[in-house]
Amino acid sequence: MMAAAAALLVLRWGTAGSRGGLRALPGCEKLGSRWCLITSHKLYSSVCDPNEKTFEKLLIANRGEIACRVIKTCKKMGIKTVAIHSDVDANAVHVKMADEAVCVGPAPTSKSYLNMDAIMEVIKKTRAQAVHPGYGFLSENKEFARRLASEGVTFIGPDTHAIQAMGDKIESKLLAKNAKVNTIPGFDGVVKDADEAVRIAREIGYPVMIKASAGGGGKGMRIAWDDEETREGFRFSSQEAASSFGDDRLLIEKFIDNPRHIEIQVLADKHGNALWLNERECSIQRRNQKVVEEAPSTFLDPETRRAMGEQAVALAKAVKYSSAGTVEFLVDSSKNFYFLEMNTRLQVRVDSGIQQGSDISIYYDPMISKLITYGSNRAEALKRMEEALDNYVIRGVAHNISLLREVIIHPRFVKGDISTKFLPEVYPDGFKGHKLTDLERRELLATAASLYVAEQLRSQRFLGTQRIPIAKSKRSTWELSVRLGDGIYPVAVSKDGSSFSVEVDGMKLNVTSEWNLASPLLSVTIDGTQRTIQRLSRNASGDTSIQFLGTVYKLQILTKVAAELSKYMPEKAAEDTSSILRSPMPGAVVAVSVKPGDMVSEGQEICVIEAMKMQNSMIAAKTGKVKAVHCKAGDTVGEGDLLVELE
Repeated sequence: MMAAAAALLVLRWGTAGSRGGLRALPGCEKLGSRWCLITSHKLYSSVCDPNEKTFEKLLIANRGEIACRVIKTCKKMGIKTVAIHSDVDANAVHVKMADEAVCVGPAPTSKSYLNMDAIMEVIKKTRAQAVHPGYGFLSENKEFARRLASEGVTFIGPDTHAIQAMGDKIESKLLAKNAKVNTIPGFDGVVKDADEAVRIAREIGYPVMIKASAGGGGKGMRIAWDDEETREGFRFSSQEAASSFGDDRLLIEKFIDNPRHIEIQVLADKHGNALWLNERECSIQRRNQKVVEEAPSTFLDPETRRAMGEQAVALAKAVKYSSAGTVEFLVDSSKNFYFLEMNTRLQVRVDSGIQQGSDISIYYDPMISKLITYGSNRAEALKRMEEALDNYVIRGVAHNISLLREVIIHPRFVKGDISTKFLPEVYPDGFKGHKLTDLERRELLATAASLYVAEQLRSQRFLGTQRIPIAKSKRSTWELSVRLGDGIYPVAVSKDGSSFSVEVDGMKLNVTSEWNLASPLLSVTIDGTQRTIQRLSRNASGDTSIQFLGTVYKLQILTKVAAELSKYMPEKAAEDTSSILRSPMPGAVVAVSVKPGDMVSEGQEICVIEAMKMQNSMIAAKTGKVKAVHCKAGDTVGEGDLLVELE
C-alpha cells in the first residue's frame, strides 16, 4: 500500500574558518581533509583505524534509511550485518543490503520493531556481538539496553543509566534542572488521566504542550489552548505514545509561543571528556516534525551559541554521557533558551532507505530521503538545494518536494526570519503549491506548448526518416489552445532549428532544449533562463502534468480546432461529498464513534485514522443521520475509501 511520502532537507554552509558547516573550535586543527580536536596531547578523530579491533557481526534494530546507513558503514569496516524486519518489510532495501535478515513479527511496531523478546531471540540465533538501535524504536529504551548487557551484547550507544536519564523526558528535565540548565516551566511528574491534565494545564496557564515522556520525532505531542483541547490532546498523545514507543506516559509544560528550535550536537567518551559541535536550526516544522534543518543558525550570536553549547556539555557530563547525542533547545525572540530534550543519537546525513519498487507502508514514518547540500556560504548552499530538488525524480507516491522548494526560496526563510510557526503563518490555509507570477505562467505555457510540438514532430518520424516519404513538407507553425487552471490561453508556436518561438499574451519567448522526450528530466532554456522540468503524464485528450518550479501543474493542450469542438463534450458531474466521509490517506482505523441511525452534528468526530504513527480525527461535514458505516476499529483503509455515509 502506498502513502504520501516526505523528505527532510538539511542545509549546511561554511564561514571563514569552517568546514562542512561546523566551525573550528578552539584547539582544532586541520589534518589532511578532516578537522580534529587536539587537547592536552590527545587526538580525537572520526577516521577508522584499520588495525583497531572491531565486532565481527552487528545487528541493526531498526529499518529504513538509518539501517541502510549503518550497514554501509559496517561494510566499509568489514563487519557482517544482521537486519530485522516486519513481514511487510520483507523486500525492504535494508533487508537486501544486510548479510542476514530475520523477520521479527507482523507490521505493527509493537509486534515487530518494538518486540524485544523476538529481537533478543534473533541476537542469540545469529550470534551478533553488538546491536545498533538507530533512532526511534528501541534506541532510548533502558530495558532493551539492560537486557543486552545481561547477555554480554554491546549496545552501540550511551550507557544504560544515560538512556534512562535522557530517554525519559520527565527524568531528563529534573536532571537538567540540577545541572543548572535552563528548563521550560511545567509539571515534572507523570500525568495520570485527562482530568488531572486539565487541572495541571490550568495551574500552568494556557497554552500548554502535552507530550510523551518516552517520545520523539513529533509523535505523541499536542498543543492545547483550553480544557477541551487538553482532554483531546491527552487522549491522542497517550495513544500515539503507546503505539510508537510502547509507553503512554505524558508530561505537560508551558508552550513557548513562536520560538525557534535549535539543537546542539555533543560528543562524549567514557573518560569524562565531552565537547559540543555547534548547532542546527530545525525551526521549519510540520506537526512538530522537522522539515528543514540548517547549520549554522542565522539567529544565534557567538555568546548565545557558546552558552547553549556549555549547557549542553554540562548536561552530558551530569549524566556521564558517552556517545554522540543531540541536546535540543527552544529559543525565544530575545535569545533566551530552554532545554527541550536530549536525544541519544547522531543526526544529519544524505540517506535513503527505498528504491524503485519499494512500498512506503502506513505503519512507519513516511521518510523516503534526506537531502543535504553544502556551500561556501548560505546563498550557495540554498542554490544547490534548489537545483537538487528540481532534479529529484519520484514516481508512484505523493511527496513534499514542492513545499520544501517553496520554503527555501521564501523571502522570510532567505532572511532567516523563521520560527516553529513559520508554516502556519506563511500558509494559513495550507500549502497549495507555487503561485506563478505572470512571467512564470508564460514560461510554463511556452514550455508545455513546445513539448507538445516536439512530440508531434517526433511522431512523424521513424528511425530518423519520415513515416510517409511522399508526405508534404513539415509544418512550421502551430496554433494551440492551452488550459491552465481556470484560464484558457491561445498559444502560437513556430519552429526555428532546435528552438521554438512561442507567442503567449502577445509576447514572444524563445524555448530551447535537446528535447529528449524519453528522459524523466528535461532541461529547458526560456529566454536565457534555465529550468529543469518533469513531464509526469499525458493522454490522447491533451491532458498533461508538468512539474515546474517544484509544483505539479495540470494542463490541457489542444489544437485550435480541437479546442473549438471540445466545448460540445459533456462534463462529468462532481461528486457530492457532504454526505459521505472518505479516508484522506492510507491508514488504520483506531476507533469508530458512530453507528447507523445515530444523529451527528457538523464537526463531530466520526472516527479516528492512524497513519504514519499520527492519529487523525475524521469529522462530519454536516448535521445528519448516519446511513451506513463501512469500517470498524482495526481495519486498514486506503486513500479515498468510503468510511461513513449520512442520509
